[in-house]
Amino acid sequence: MRSGDDASFREFARDKALPLRRTAYLLCGDWHLAEDLVQTALVRLYRVWPKVRRKGPVDNYTRQILMRCWLDERRRPWRSRENRDGVVPEEPVAPADAGISDSLLRALAEVPPKQRAAVVLRYCADLPVAEVAVALRCSEGTVRSQAARGLDVLRAALQRQHDEAVSGRSE
Repeated sequence: MRSGDDASFREFARDKALPLRRTAYLLCGDWHLAEDLVQTALVRLYRVWPKVRRKGPVDNYTRQILMRCWLDERRRPWRSRENRDGVVPEEPVAPADAGISDSLLRALAEVPPKQRAAVVLRYCADLPVAEVAVALRCSEGTVRSQAARGLDVLRAALQRQHDEAVSGRSE
């Protein structure tokens, strides 16, 4: 890669790493995995950087790579065998720049993966339906239906959390 391409990639990665990390965190709910996903996505992007950069805006392509990395990670056999019900030795601390409530994260964890991806990209990353469809490699109608179903699950989870909190205070 030429030095100009290398410098432009470094600048792009520096500018987009935090927003990508936040999006990845909203998808997976784990800061360490989010960092791994962003790192993997940036490595894949680096391999094709000169070609992608010449074609135009890189943001959509980068989100698409990130989504594929997350979906690939979910498909890994060891991930499905991992038992996450054990005792955690210490509470993970979310970075100060996260700006994401714990209740939203718990509710997002209840949303199925494709619906979660549609909700996160559409409403958290504030992307138009067309760009979400490109990132998820599906039709715009599918994005709308997945996002609507995901929002329904998210609302129900948040309502359940609220009801539990209210009933816990009254006891």
